[in-house]
Amino acid sequence: MSTKELYTKGARVWIKDPETVWKPATVTSDFDGKSLPLEDADGGALTITVKEDKDLPPLRNPDILIGENDLTSLSYLHEPAVLHNLEVRFVDRNEIYTYCGIVLVAINPYFELQIYNNDTIMAYRGQNMGDLDPHIYAVSEEAFKLMERDNTNQSIIVSGESGAGKTVSAKYSMRYFASVGGAGDTESQVERRVMASSPIMEAIGNAKTTRNDNSSRFGKYIEIDFSKTFHIIGASMRTYLLEKSRVVFQASEERNYHIFYQMCAAKEREELQGLQLAEADDFIYTNQGNNPIIDNVDDQKEFGKTHEALKLLGFSEEDGRNIYKIMAAILHLGNVKISPGSGRGDSETSTVRQEDPSLPIVAELLEVDEKSLRQWLCNKKVVARNDSYVTPLKAAEASQARDALAKCIYSNLFDWIVFQINKALKTSHKVNKFIGVLDIYGFETFEINSFEQFCINYANEKLQQQFNMHVFKLEQEEYVKEGIEWKMIDFYDNQPCIDLIESKLGVLALLDEECRVPKGSDKSWVDKLYDKCKKWEHFSKPRLSQTAFLVRHFADQVEYECNGFLHKNRDTVMEEQVVVLKSSKNKLVSDLFISEGPDTLGAPTPARGGKIPPPAAGGQKKAHKRTVGSQFRDSLNLLMDNLNSTNPHYVRCIKPN
Repeated sequence: MSTKELYTKGARVWIKDPETVWKPATVTSDFDGKSLPLEDADGGALTITVKEDKDLPPLRNPDILIGENDLTSLSYLHEPAVLHNLEVRFVDRNEIYTYCGIVLVAINPYFELQIYNNDTIMAYRGQNMGDLDPHIYAVSEEAFKLMERDNTNQSIIVSGESGAGKTVSAKYSMRYFASVGGAGDTESQVERRVMASSPIMEAIGNAKTTRNDNSSRFGKYIEIDFSKTFHIIGASMRTYLLEKSRVVFQASEERNYHIFYQMCAAKEREELQGLQLAEADDFIYTNQGNNPIIDNVDDQKEFGKTHEALKLLGFSEEDGRNIYKIMAAILHLGNVKISPGSGRGDSETSTVRQEDPSLPIVAELLEVDEKSLRQWLCNKKVVARNDSYVTPLKAAEASQARDALAKCIYSNLFDWIVFQINKALKTSHKVNKFIGVLDIYGFETFEINSFEQFCINYANEKLQQQFNMHVFKLEQEEYVKEGIEWKMIDFYDNQPCIDLIESKLGVLALLDEECRVPKGSDKSWVDKLYDKCKKWEHFSKPRLSQTAFLVRHFADQVEYECNGFLHKNRDTVMEEQVVVLKSSKNKLVSDLFISEGPDTLGAPTPARGGKIPPPAAGGQKKAHKRTVGSQFRDSLNLLMDNLNSTNPHYVRCIKPN
C-alpha cells in the first residue's frame, strides 16, 4: 500500500497551527489526488491542496501507541508525533524520560523528583536498557555494563539548550557511577571527592541567566577512571571556554558567578574576615543585573557547601583563604573609579584619585604595590625600536583595560582551581578503563550574537557531526560491508559548515590573521570574510548590514555581529599590569601570572589509553599569545578524538514550553 492510499475518509492527521504548532484533524473524504478535505478538532472544515507528496499532512499514530516509552516504536515518527508523545508522557503522566532509540530524551521538570535515591540505583543495576522505564540511570548502567563486558571506554554525551537540565543529568550520571563503582557499601574517599567537585565547579562556573537559575557558563568533560575490578580509582576534568565577559558585565535579571554572591551573603564568616566584603548590590561587578536573589536558594548556605567541598578535595586553609582574597579583590577592582585627567588635554588622560577607597583594598588583598597598580591602571608602556616610553590611557581605555585584568585574574584562578581538583582526583594506580561525561553548552542564537555564541555553535556542529558519524555513517557502512539489503538514509552532513569555520581560509583562520595585523579591525576582518568565504554555501552576507555575517548551522541560520570578535579572540592584558601581579608577595597571585593561562593551569593528567593528552608544558608568555579561537579549535578536536575512541551514549535534554 502506498502512502497516498492511507488518506481515506476517517484517517487522522496533524495540521499546522499558529498557536499550538500542530493540531489534530480528520480526513472527511478520500484523497482524490489533488485535494484533501479535513475537519479540525474544533469542527472547522478546511481543504489542503496537494501538488506533491510533501503537501500531504503527517498521519497520526493509533491511540494504543500514544505514550510509548520509546519513540521508535511509533508507527509514524515525525515532528508532530514526537512532540505529542513527549507531551502526553510529560504533562499527563509526569514521565520526564523517553527513549528515541539509543538516545535518552530528558525533559526538565524544574523541581526535584524523588526518583534518584539509592533504591532506584539498585533497581537499575544489572538491568538491560529497556527492561525498566527510561531513566538517566538506565543509560549510566548501559555504559557501565558495556565497560565491564567489553572492556572498552565509554562516554555519555549530554546536550541541549541552556536551562534544559544538562548539568543535573550529568551530575546524576556521575552519582550512579560513584555508587555502583564504589569499593564497598559506603562511599570511599575517591567517590566523595568526585562528587565534591560539583559544588565547587557550580560556584565558580555557573550563574543565573534569564533562561536558567544555575546555567553552566563553561563546557565540562569529566573522565571517571576505573580499576581492573571496575572500582572508581580517580577522575580528571577538562573545561572549555569559560564565559569571561560575565565577570565584568551582566545583562538585566542576570547574575555574575555564584561564588561572588555566596561570599557577600556569608561575609560574617570567619574565613571571609578582613576582605571588606559588603552586599552584592554594593559592587559594580555584581549589581548590573539588578536581581541578586535566586528563588529558593540560600547563598550563605551554598557558600558553606562550597567551602566544605574545597576542604574535602584537599585545598588547605591557606588555599581557601587565598581563593577568597583574590575573588574579593576582583569585586573591589570593579569599584575602582577611573576618571578623565584634570588639566589640559584631560580627555587624553585618566586617573584614579588619591581618595579612591577601593584601590588600596585591591592592592592589600592582592599583596601588590599600590603605587605601581595605580600607575599602570591609567598608563601603558610603548616600545619603539630600542626605546620605550610611558603614555597615558583615556578613561574609557583604562576602564576597558581594568575589566580585561579582572577577567584574566578570574580565568586564571578558575584554571588553577580545576588543576588542583585534578590533582586531588588523580590516581597513582593503573587505570584500566574510563567513562567520560560531557556536559557542554547547547546551540545558541540571540538577538545579538558575538564571539561566544560563534564558538558555542561551532562546538555543537562538531558534536552533531560526531552523532551523525556514530548513528548514520558508520552503521550504514557496516550494513554495506556485510552485504545487507539496505536503503541508505539521507541525513544532513555538516562537514561543509565545519570546513567553513576551521579550514585554511575559513572564519577562524581569517580571524587569527586579522589579529596579527597591527591595525586590524573587526570591520576589515568581516570585509575579508565577505570576499574569501562567499564560495561557501553555508556563508552569506545579510542584506541590511555591513558589519555582520550569516552562518547556516545544522540547527538554524545565525547572524553574528563582528563587533568585539578581534578583542575577544586576542584576549590580551596589558603587560605592565601582569608584571605588577607577578611581583605579588602572595604566592598564589604570583603563580597565576608566572605560569599564565590555560595552557599550563588546568591541564589534565598525562595521556593514557586514548585519553586527552595535556598541552605542551612550559607556559611561557609567548605560548599564552595563542588566540582564544585557535585554542578552542585545538581543544575541541582533541575532545572529538577522545569521544571517537569511546562507545558513546546520548542524552538529549529539552526545556518544556
